[in-house]
Amino acid sequence: MIGPGTGVRVYLACGVTDMRKGIAGLAALTQDVLRQKPTSGAVFAFRGRRGDRIKLLFWDGQGFCAGICVIYMVL
Repeated sequence: MIGPGTGVRVYLACGVTDMRKGIAGLAALTQDVLRQKPTSGAVFAFRGRRGDRIKLLFWDGQGFCAGICVIYMVL
């Protein structure tokens, strides 16, 4: 897996994000809400409504990489 290098900035969008949004929608949120360039090389994290999913957006120099992480809590 190729990931961001060391010292990369990570931005977390506060509030709830619609997890149906794709790369274009998340890039638009990055510009409008976070006021950052989505192609800056930083990692942008967006939280789902229930708080159990996080979507990540990252520009690797050639295109966007997007992924979703499901968080499980075991009691």
